[in-house]
Amino acid sequence: MSRADKIREAFAESHGAHWHPTDAYSRAVWLGAGLVVAGMFLHQVELVLFGVPLVLSVLLTHKPEGTPTVSVRPVPRGAGAGVVHTVAHVDGADAEIAVIKVPGGPRAVPAHSPDLPVKIRRDAWGPGVDLRLDHLFAGPDGMHVYGPIVGTEHVRTILPPVEHHPSGPLPPRPAGLVGIHRSPRAGDSTELRDIRAFQPGDRLKRIDWRVTTRTGTVHVRERHAEADAEIVLAIDTRTDVGADVADWSSPHYGATARPDGSLDRAVRQAASMAAGYLRQGDRVALMDLSRPQLNVRSGVGRRHLMRIRTQLVVCVQAAGWASRVALRKLPHGSVVVLLSPFLDDEIAELAVQTRKHGHLVLAINTLPLPLKPDRETPWGEVAAEMIAAEHRLRLRRMTQHGVAVTREC
Repeated sequence: MSRADKIREAFAESHGAHWHPTDAYSRAVWLGAGLVVAGMFLHQVELVLFGVPLVLSVLLTHKPEGTPTVSVRPVPRGAGAGVVHTVAHVDGADAEIAVIKVPGGPRAVPAHSPDLPVKIRRDAWGPGVDLRLDHLFAGPDGMHVYGPIVGTEHVRTILPPVEHHPSGPLPPRPAGLVGIHRSPRAGDSTELRDIRAFQPGDRLKRIDWRVTTRTGTVHVRERHAEADAEIVLAIDTRTDVGADVADWSSPHYGATARPDGSLDRAVRQAASMAAGYLRQGDRVALMDLSRPQLNVRSGVGRRHLMRIRTQLVVCVQAAGWASRVALRKLPHGSVVVLLSPFLDDEIAELAVQTRKHGHLVLAINTLPLPLKPDRETPWGEVAAEMIAAEHRLRLRRMTQHGVAVTREC
């Protein structure tokens, strides 16, 4: 049972989904009756004159009937981050005023105004509650109320945004005969690979007549084949840190990663790079370094991009520290894009070993720089300097072993 359901049951047990008198109603009854009785016993006409109007106001006030409701037109699933306008339909029944808790604070509106525009703003990606309209209805003179009622939560998942990101040059992949990148294999592309002597099985259209005439022996032109690149986006979800070192020890509570933290940067960069490479026809795979069961196999097309963006949200939801990291079953000659803050030696060693196995490794540093030291401790600046120095050494070591390293995301 969710927290909202527990709150809703607690309100139902205390007040119930029915009309009930307010404290003003109870005070009018007890005070009016008390003044009338006291005036009769003390023979004070003034007390009776003060008490009678209160009693009459209670007797002449009728209890409202009907069941007022608030219904919300849900936000479309495809809506992204930003400001979204939605409409709440208010059916007040016999009520006069409806108090609805909307983003920005509660609003009192007439109960007979059917449509109430509501603005929703969610700048973060990931699952979250778009809207929950808690409401309370008041009858005539405010003597009876209906509620408070805890509204229904409207949950929606916003996929990581895709920004324009140039894919850049890619190395040849020794597999396949079609694609947009040069392969070391011989094929039928337009780029010249070599001129060699004629061999049985060569096509006659490949004969280089100029070299053949000059040498006296038949020579043919050999060209490069074209292949699709195999891109592997490897994301490190073990840590999520920001620029402030003092917040590293405190976990981040929320529907998504820490805003502008290392994991938020990694997810945004991965989604943008996946869109860029898939746009030019390459095959893209997604790997979680600490949880291989969340990996996404390589694929192409728009549907595959949606699959990767959705899985990135799942990876963040399951994020947490793991004792080991690994890259499993990498295609031969693939391009590995490693997104990590590189705060430990294990991830740096993984990048170096992947490079030694013949893969091109691009390490994208997602650590927010510069680091802000903890001002509440006397050694805060020293600790931040040590972390930054160790971080620079890891990046330098990866560069020395042929890993392409970006300074920051």
